[in-house]
Amino acid sequence: MTPTRVLVLGVLMPGEPLHGYEVRRRLELMGVQNWANVGFGSIYHALTAMTKDGLLEIAEPGEGGGEGRNDRERVRYRITESGRTDFRHRLDRQWREIQPIVDPFLVALTFVDEVPLAQLQALMAERQEKLRAGFVMAERVLAARSAPGAPKSVDESLRLTAAQYRAQLEWLDDAAERLRRDGQL
Repeated sequence: MTPTRVLVLGVLMPGEPLHGYEVRRRLELMGVQNWANVGFGSIYHALTAMTKDGLLEIAEPGEGGGEGRNDRERVRYRITESGRTDFRHRLDRQWREIQPIVDPFLVALTFVDEVPLAQLQALMAERQEKLRAGFVMAERVLAARSAPGAPKSVDESLRLTAAQYRAQLEWLDDAAERLRRDGQL
C-alpha cells in the first residue's frame, strides 16, 4: 500500500476543497519528505486516480477547461464519503500491520565479512556521521516547529524518526568499538 494515497486522503479529510499544489504544500508542512517515501510528483497522479475511483470529487474544475498541467493545478478536489471510508480503513490497517523496515544497510551488513577492515571502519565512521546529522536535523525540526500549521501529530513522526536514528547510531557505536577491539564484528 502506498503512503501517498493515505496522505492525500488525510490532507483532504477536513473537507475543504484543495487543488494539487495546496495538497503538496500541506504535505510539505507536515515534513513528509523526512519520514515517508512520497514523491511529490505522484500527487497529481494520485488525485486523478482517486477521482476515477470515486474517493474524491472535483469541487471546482480548472479554469482553462483543458487537460494541460495548469488546468490540473487549478482543479479543486474534495473527499467523498467513499474516500473517508477508504481513508479510515487504510489508516486502521496501517496501525495494525507490522512491516519489516526495508533498509539497504541490512543487505550490506549481511556481507560485512567481505569488506576489508580498514574500508569497513571508514564506512562505519561515515555512516555514524550521517546518522548523527540526521538525528540532529530531526531534533532541530522538532524543537523549532518550523512549520506552523502542521498537525501536532507530525511531531510524533519526527520523534520516531529521531529514535530510529538514535537506536541505529547506538548499535553502530557499539559495533565500531567491537571492531576496534576485536578486529571483527
